Amino acid sequence: MDKIVTIKSHPLRFDARKRGGIRGRNHGGSGRFSGVKSQGLRYVTPEGPEAETQPGSRGRVLRNLLGLTRKRDIDRAEFEALLKAQESFLDRVGPETRFTAKLIREMHRTWLGEIYSWAGEYRTVELQKGSFRWPPAFRVEQNMRVLEEGILRGNTPCRADALEAVTIRMAEVHADLLLIHPFRDGNGRIARWLADLMALQAALPAPGYEFEGRKNLGNRKRYLAAVVRGYARDYEPLAAFFSAAIAPRLERLG
Repeated sequence: MDKIVTIKSHPLRFDARKRGGIRGRNHGGSGRFSGVKSQGLRYVTPEGPEAETQPGSRGRVLRNLLGLTRKRDIDRAEFEALLKAQESFLDRVGPETRFTAKLIREMHRTWLGEIYSWAGEYRTVELQKGSFRWPPAFRVEQNMRVLEEGILRGNTPCRADALEAVTIRMAEVHADLLLIHPFRDGNGRIARWLADLMALQAALPAPGYEFEGRKNLGNRKRYLAAVVRGYARDYEPLAAFFSAAIAPRLERLG
């Protein structure tokens, strides 16, 4: 779980026509996301289901509809629900599907709707990991609209192309969605699921992330470092990660 804080006031204002825009290779976005820098904010104690942990979990598990208190149990429930949701979306997403903010919310709700009351809803709490704070919650809807009108419209449907061209499109969508962090939890998994679907749209196998186990800690660190580079609109490292994760599977397919 990421640390949460709730914003009481925020001095930033956003006008997509005046600020530097999202400018990837395959789109002409009109504005970069609002509130990425969050210095000078005032915080109050977070309230509501998103901010609460499950009684009896010692603060390790978010309040959930299943009443689970052990982290390994909630992790298993989320994993099994994700597999089920991913299978259901294989019939819903085709080569001509354009991803939208609404569809991403539907993906999140389909996955976690039986586990959390806030599934599919934009977060209302602020998220922080270490010293990094994601853009404020009250800007999420606007930032997702910017994402939809720029990055998503320019890069989806994800057309078949050379591997490097496809993975740069995947990287742009992936990094910018993660920069917004639209949901209380599950943002990384939603972003990777979306990357999988984009690869499949382009007639490629889904990436093999290889995150599990101690031997793959370096792989996960490279991925996270590439995501951070993507936050600064340097998408090449993340595209290279996706290429490396797809290429072996592509070779096995012949």
